[in-house]
Amino acid sequence: MNFKTAFCAASAIALVAGTGAYADGHATTLTIATVNNGDMVRMQGLTEDFTAANPDITLEWVTLEENVLRQRVTQDIAANGGQFDVMTIGTYEVPIWAAQNWLVSLNDLPAEWDADDILPAMRGGLTVDGELYAAPFYGESSMVMYRKDLMEAAGLEMPDAPTWDEIKAAAAAMTDKDAEVYGICLRGKAGWGENMAFLSAMANSYGARWFDEEWTPQFDTDAWKATLTDYLDLMNNYGPPGASTNGFNENLSLFQQGKCGMWIDATVAASFVTNPQDSTVADQVGFALAPDKGLGKRGNWLWAWSLAIPAGSDSVDAAKKFVAWATSKEYTALVAENEGWANVPPGTRISLYENENYTSAAPFADMTLNSINSADPTNPTVDPVPYTGVQFVAIPEFAGIATQVGQEFSAALAGQQTAEEALAKAQALTTDEMEAAGY
Repeated sequence: MNFKTAFCAASAIALVAGTGAYADGHATTLTIATVNNGDMVRMQGLTEDFTAANPDITLEWVTLEENVLRQRVTQDIAANGGQFDVMTIGTYEVPIWAAQNWLVSLNDLPAEWDADDILPAMRGGLTVDGELYAAPFYGESSMVMYRKDLMEAAGLEMPDAPTWDEIKAAAAAMTDKDAEVYGICLRGKAGWGENMAFLSAMANSYGARWFDEEWTPQFDTDAWKATLTDYLDLMNNYGPPGASTNGFNENLSLFQQGKCGMWIDATVAASFVTNPQDSTVADQVGFALAPDKGLGKRGNWLWAWSLAIPAGSDSVDAAKKFVAWATSKEYTALVAENEGWANVPPGTRISLYENENYTSAAPFADMTLNSINSADPTNPTVDPVPYTGVQFVAIPEFAGIATQVGQEFSAALAGQQTAEEALAKAQALTTDEMEAAGY
């Protein structure tokens, strides 16, 4: 064992003190369901640190694309299937599932884990009635990532707080389809956490709402028509071909290959687009807040990919050890030691943004924190609404409804129907589903 491994193993032992057999005295296998995002994949490569400190715990990974992960873990936990011991879930699921007693409280994680160090925006979204039900692995808002060289060549300068009109002008100026450079890349793949995450946040900035205060769907309003029409215009005129199948990972790849002038998406992507090992434009990336329409709301969201333990797990103690390790300050230091400070999981801990090692290595740190702090899940829209959540509506029915709406909007992007047709279908199906649910 080299010094680095020994040091990290010692840190993990201090955090999750003690090893040994569980339950019946035999080794424990934890089955962990996670998303195929870069930070999660990186974690899997570093788990020797955990298993060295906990030799009686074996880890098995189920790594899935975002939409598939959501479907699999939702089906399993709702049926108390017990297939997973640790689940990667988001800010949407936690309060809903905790209310159903589907999750194990994490209030008893070791004192060294330091719950008070979690950013209030993240901790609040994962806490129900004073009980923490998930530990944030990374937190995010959304922001503009753009090519500084293309902006300069176009004779433009990106404001720190752009408007949608400024984004459109920049997209037009940077587009060179003959060179396969597209002014803007946005999510088009159908899914409540894919295109609807982006479009719901965009709609907030346009003065649109999912529902009015009486829970009446609002897709037949001028604000939603303006949102979807402008989105389609941006993508059809300045976006890449096949955009209706592009989600986070697909757009990340396009940006890293130098094919996107701008990309408005999760702040967590910043370390990947600025990593010279992965990105051909790493030294040319600038950052700005998500755009607005001058109505007091920006088109940014608030999210945490978090680790939670389903109540059906037979290995709760071992699962808590893993969750504490993977979301600890010590894990952050482990990533920094192996990958550099710019690549640590962002958006969860106050201490990270007070650490000069991180802020000096991550040119996006301030913009990320400002984006997170500016998102208000309790007051997400211009006009009043009966729900909380920025890029989602925190009700159980939302995932199913928004998936269907996302399919209609993705079909409009693919040219299979007009914006008006997509919005009419969204209004009808949402009305039917909400009436059936008793709203």
